[in-house]
Amino acid sequence: MAGEEMESLYPLRYADGTDLDAVLAEVRQSTVRKANEIADLRRGVLERDGVQLTSCAWDMAVRFARGGRLLAFGNGVSSTDAQDLAGLFLSPAGDARPLPAFGLTNDIAVVTALSDDIGFDVVFARQIGAFGRAGDIAVGLSTSGNSPNLLRAFDEAARRGLLTVGIAGYDGGRMAEVDSIDYLFVVPSASVHRVQEAQTTLYHALWELTLAELPAHEAGQSHVPTH
Repeated sequence: MAGEEMESLYPLRYADGTDLDAVLAEVRQSTVRKANEIADLRRGVLERDGVQLTSCAWDMAVRFARGGRLLAFGNGVSSTDAQDLAGLFLSPAGDARPLPAFGLTNDIAVVTALSDDIGFDVVFARQIGAFGRAGDIAVGLSTSGNSPNLLRAFDEAARRGLLTVGIAGYDGGRMAEVDSIDYLFVVPSASVHRVQEAQTTLYHALWELTLAELPAHEAGQSHVPTH
């Protein structure tokens, strides 16, 4: 990488030959701009999908109240988000109630065995086929919405009677074209970083809404949300 390119990527490291105040001002402006972008994006997602979030949380609470479990999955950074999502339900902070959930990339032996013996496209579908049961919840996260292994997992989950929830970026990709996803939430941004930040906010909101709905379902006093 050329020296000029390195300096543009890491201005503070090369600050000796530049105006430090100008560099710091540029960093501040960039930080503020990114913060405004993610705030606007989160606000837009809430305005567009607020009702759908409530409906999805209602359906998730129904399944948890009946003994259902959450299965989360994704690739790359979306894999870590899926693990975070599962951990949020299973081991929340404070006095929040834990709910049964696990990530399908947690067991690397299973992931590598399926990938090596059969193919990476089935790494989630095969686990859903083995562990999933009607009444469970399958949540898949993707930045592009085009991951073949997520699409196959949603098909398998829908076939087995699981509630299916997709969280995607950009325009939703192929996830927006299939009929095997009951609830699809799309973060409409071309920036991978902004998409992932907004997706994290989205599934935290879904977790909070689900917990809020759960007591009424368990008491048999739940209401049907307005779709």
